[in-house]
Amino acid sequence: MAAPDPQQAADPAAVKRHPALFRAIRKRQNPRLRRTDITVTDDAAVKRAVKAASLGNAMEWFDFGIYSYLAVTIGHVFFPSGNDTTQLLSSFATFAVAFLVRPLGGMFFGPMGDKVGRKKVLALTMILMAVGTFAIGLIPSHDTIGVWAAVLLIFFRMLQGFSTGGEYGGASTFIAEYAPDKRRGFFGSFLEFGTLAGYVGAAGLVTALYALLNDAQMEAWGWRIPFLVAGPLGLVGLYLRLKLDETPAFQKLEGGTAHASEAADGVEATAKGDLAKIFRQYWPTLILCICLVGAYNITDYMLLSYMPTYLSDELGYSETHGLLILLAVMVFLMAIISQVGKLSDHFGRKPLLMAGMLGFLFLSLPAFLLIRVDGILPITIGMLMLGLSLVCMLGTMSAALPALFPTHVRYGSLSVGYNLSASIFGGTTPLVITALISWTGSNLMPAYYAMAAALVGVIAVACMKETAQQPLIGSPPSVETDEEAAELVQAQSPEPKF
Repeated sequence: MAAPDPQQAADPAAVKRHPALFRAIRKRQNPRLRRTDITVTDDAAVKRAVKAASLGNAMEWFDFGIYSYLAVTIGHVFFPSGNDTTQLLSSFATFAVAFLVRPLGGMFFGPMGDKVGRKKVLALTMILMAVGTFAIGLIPSHDTIGVWAAVLLIFFRMLQGFSTGGEYGGASTFIAEYAPDKRRGFFGSFLEFGTLAGYVGAAGLVTALYALLNDAQMEAWGWRIPFLVAGPLGLVGLYLRLKLDETPAFQKLEGGTAHASEAADGVEATAKGDLAKIFRQYWPTLILCICLVGAYNITDYMLLSYMPTYLSDELGYSETHGLLILLAVMVFLMAIISQVGKLSDHFGRKPLLMAGMLGFLFLSLPAFLLIRVDGILPITIGMLMLGLSLVCMLGTMSAALPALFPTHVRYGSLSVGYNLSASIFGGTTPLVITALISWTGSNLMPAYYAMAAALVGVIAVACMKETAQQPLIGSPPSVETDEEAAELVQAQSPEPKF
């Protein structure tokens, strides 16, 4: 937290009597940056960091996505036969279980990432996710081992959720701390490019299996294939992450290779992140983070996870039909997401986030009315309306969220705030929507739920500070060239007086 202004804290009369002393105190607390304080990024290192974080994130969300897209089949395999809606609710309840333990993962991995480093923790989350997903593919069905099938499924879903608790906060922190200030939105957007790529890979593989296999084959063994693929994919992600160096900001915090002078020390702390400090000192920012992430996650999971099930279970389309349309929409979003990141660098995070929130607030109902119309074209247009609103948030959020917290508690604070919100709002989205439709009989409930989330998001975006093109809190400025560093130093020099 910023130090108080000595002139505001002191007696005004004392300030008048000793102006030189108080000027010296102000300069001591807010010294000018020197050239050695400013981080000049290595473009090749930034790109390697972005690639490893994004590919690892893609593999994490491939693992998570396949469960969403196989929800109907998993309901049949692991839960007793009976009412289809009950089986689907049981399947989505198990989906939500993984989110219930995500805050525990965030509270465990987040402070650890602030203590031992971002790189080590991201490698560990990669291992745990791969193990959990691979193990699900080996669980016998309910017909074979009875209730133990569901128990094992829930256990390994909890392992997935626990590992994911340290993933997003770490990956977004990793990219944000590597990227230059003026391009943090552009580089951060590749993290969500990875998320979409993971979903696309999962949806593509599940679509191919539904197309090639009949229902009996899918329930007997076909559903296992995507989960078993996760093992080798996890090893690839682990290899990429272990090859990286630690972020410059964390190296500076640890007194490593990224040295800075007293000017930078004024905004950096050596204290390690801990939960008590996060909840005690940063609770207002945590609440803001939870509201932003809640609105973002409800709309994200509603479109990217729940929509295929909605099209098949509520509107009567085949599983392949819904997945193919969603696949096309996600590929389109992947094509434009980096441009959205660039726009957030140019115009700011708030305008892009506000555009996404307002899009869901005003376009959700028209979009779902179109989706209910029979035909590929109206469904595609409706999903594109939702997708364009979502991409405004996808391309911006991964740069906006890490900038809310200072370096020494960034990983921990973001992991706690993100995962608390994801647990309460994100993972429960398919379950809540399915239950609301069952209770009300209206298949427009997803639209109303998204609109309510977007309203909260609009208020949260209005309350946040703009962070585009500014240094991260607790870190010195980060630029791309020596010329930019020299300009920053020159800008602080007083104008000569004649």
